[in-house]
Amino acid sequence: MTDTNASPIYWSAPQKIAFRFILQLFTLYIIFNPNGVLPYTEVIAEYYIKPFHTLIPWLAQHVLHLGQPITVFTNGSGDTTYDYLIILFIATVAAIGTLIWSIADRRSRNYNKLFYWLCVIVRYYVGITMLSYGFVKVIKLQFPSPSPGRLVQSIGNASPMGLAWTYMGYSRGFNYFTGIAEVSCGLLLFFRKTTTLGAVLGLVVAGNIMAINYCFDVPVKLLSTTLVLMSLFLLSKDASRLINFFFLNKTAPPSEIEPHRFRLKWKNVTLSVFKYILLVYLLVSNINDDIKAATQYGDAAVKPHLYGIYDIQTYVLNKDTVAPLTTNINRWRKLMVGASGRAMVKKMNDSTENYTFRSDIKAHTIVMFTDADTVNKYYFNYAESGKTNLILTGKYGIDSLHISLEKFDLNKFRLNNRGFHWINEYPYNK
Repeated sequence: MTDTNASPIYWSAPQKIAFRFILQLFTLYIIFNPNGVLPYTEVIAEYYIKPFHTLIPWLAQHVLHLGQPITVFTNGSGDTTYDYLIILFIATVAAIGTLIWSIADRRSRNYNKLFYWLCVIVRYYVGITMLSYGFVKVIKLQFPSPSPGRLVQSIGNASPMGLAWTYMGYSRGFNYFTGIAEVSCGLLLFFRKTTTLGAVLGLVVAGNIMAINYCFDVPVKLLSTTLVLMSLFLLSKDASRLINFFFLNKTAPPSEIEPHRFRLKWKNVTLSVFKYILLVYLLVSNINDDIKAATQYGDAAVKPHLYGIYDIQTYVLNKDTVAPLTTNINRWRKLMVGASGRAMVKKMNDSTENYTFRSDIKAHTIVMFTDADTVNKYYFNYAESGKTNLILTGKYGIDSLHISLEKFDLNKFRLNNRGFHWINEYPYNK
């Protein structure tokens, strides 16, 4: 009979205390950050999270005495002050709960069943998150190719996150590589026999995500750190086996991975059916939603008619031709029209300004305005000459403008024309 790494009958006091805390910490984290792990969980979460938008700011002001009021909640950033305070709140509640639980339940020999089910919850949470992360890379939505505005932006003026997004967005192959790794991790975590392999891969993948988030100041540090901790938790049961195998050159017995069954057969069948329905739903919905989204704003989306970079040839303000002097802070130098109704203007002093850009191909009109000032707008009529020349005629406030532009060939950028080479005669291609 083969020896297995069976679940221990007796847990030490530190093990039981640590488990009580971890169970409450992870469970509360998942409740506060459902992350779309199940259909409509985000919609449901909006109702029970809302009271905490009042409670956490109150605690910040009256208990922690923070200097600034909490007015920003979880948005595109998962690292707001509110998010950090939620983690503090969760950890405090878990610590108090652990103390009460430890006093009330001193006679339990182990928590093997609870440990099993917590592992199920955690591996599904990490697995579903990895599937979501992976498919937006395989279908190349998370990291778009460098936009016209990004191509003319100097590296020194890029944010650390913008630099990382450009680095990742440039290479479709690298998106496939990282995306497939994340999807593989997610799929492996759905099955007991491959959980350890999935957790090892999850530790590597989530560790890489965490490193990028920390080193490039990407505001998803809390979630990525939690995914690393959850992967370590899933590996904790096999810690001795992994250490024996990888470091001590010793025999690693098989792990005890038998599921905890219910006495009634229909319950076990129901759970299995639910699992596979959920897995199919996740695969179909992720792929379908991401493909649909890719046609709207991904690399596969149809580019706007005027998409591209335009060099300003002449700039006439109120019938006076403005010379292209670097001392002029108002004259345009370049116009970059991107996707999703956005544009950027680069001035003669190299400063830039972002605009909402709306064009009407039939009427040959353009409206441009900044997010900070939606009252004062540029109104242009445009005319095209050939494939590269564009003329804008219009007004900004009381000023009249006549601007002639020439379209720049994006393939002239080295980033776009360098390509891939198996053979490189020279070591550096900076």
